[in-house]
Formats: sequence, C-alpha cells, structure tokens
Amino acid sequence: MATKKSKTTKKQVLKTRTPVVSIPNELPTFSPKTKKLTMSKTGVIALVLGIIILGLLAVNRGLVVAAVVNNKIIFRSAVNKSLVSRYGTQTLENMITEQLINDEAVKQKVTISKEEIDAKEKEILSSFGGNVTLEEVLSYQGMTREDFDQQIKLQMQLTKIIGKDITITDEDVTKYITDNPSTLVATDSDGMKKEAREALMTQKVSEQLQTWYAALKAKAKVYRLMK
Repeated sequence: MATKKSKTTKKQVLKTRTPVVSIPNELPTFSPKTKKLTMSKTGVIALVLGIIILGLLAVNRGLVVAAVVNNKIIFRSAVNKSLVSRYGTQTLENMITEQLINDEAVKQKVTISKEEIDAKEKEILSSFGGNVTLEEVLSYQGMTREDFDQQIKLQMQLTKIIGKDITITDEDVTKYITDNPSTLVATDSDGMKKEAREALMTQKVSEQLQTWYAALKAKAKVYRLMK
C-alpha cells in the first residue's frame, strides 16, 4: 500500500523558514524591496543624542554664545578665557583656601548649622543699627546669598578651630567695653559683654590666622594645573 505524501503548502513553508537578516554594526543598510533606510543601533543613538544637543542649544543659546554685537558673535568660551586670565589665579587660590579650611573642619569634627549661620546674619544686620536689609548688604558687597552664607560659615569654622585654644578673661572684656563703647550695639550689660567677647575672639583669631593657615597649607597636598 503506497503511502500518501503529505502536501506542504506554501504558507507552511513560510511559517517554518526563518529568514536571516544581517545588519552591519556601523553603517546603515538599504533594502531594495522595502525602499526604506535601516539604521544600526549606534546610528540611532547618535541621531537621538544629536537631536537632544541641538534642542538644548536652541533653548540655552547662552551656553555657546554670550552676546551678539553688530552681527558679530562673542562666544562664551572667549568670555571664560578672559575671566580666567584676569581673575583665575586669585579665584583658584580662594577656592583652595576654602577647601583646606573645610577639610580641617571635617577632620576636627567642627560643624556649623544653618541656625548658627542665620543667627550670625541677624547679628551682622543688627550691627548696622537695624536700618539695613540683607538684600542691601548683598548688593553693596556684590555677593549672592549663597556666597554670603559661605563666608559666614568659613569665619565660624575658623573661630571654632583656632578659637578653642584662645582664652579671653573677664578683665579683657571689661577693658574692651571701656575702650570701645561706640562699637557696641547692645545697651544692656550682658549684651555688651557678649559683643565684646565676640569682638575680642575675632580679633585674636585674625592675629593667629596667617600663621595657622601657613602651617595648614604646608602639610597639604596641593597641585595647581591651571595656568
């Protein structure tokens, strides 16, 4: 008895046959049948990144162009170069100083809270007689609130680090009040003593600051790469 050959339809062949498509890693390929351009994954990523970058530049044009004067472009890179040339060295030294002081504060477990900074701000404002606002002080000093707070923090760090070895006697306080009555804002005895003690501490810290910082800097590892 002859066995019947099973008929395989064209649809079944197409279902069981897996097409193999090879796409290069870098270059886009062109399919003559579909007439469509097929890009590799790398190409797609590059295209998306390019669109994002162009979008950012369109929204934030100041990232590249600083100004346009009579149809002439002043690029931000030129502004940055000029700033570095004029003020770069001093700015870098200030940043190195701040970093060294912050590192020493961490080493000695000296912390300055936001409440302490706010309280010191109020003291500074009150020293002007209460007729000056913080905004006016910032405008006069050419500083932002962040810069102002950072300067206060550094001063308080130095006071806690250097001041821990400084002794101020009651006789020192009394003498200061007698010699400098016009510099004190407070009118009551306790307030004047507090102001006098803080003023004396600031004075003595300032006297020791240069020697202290020179020793701190001498044992630090600082490499200056910017010219």
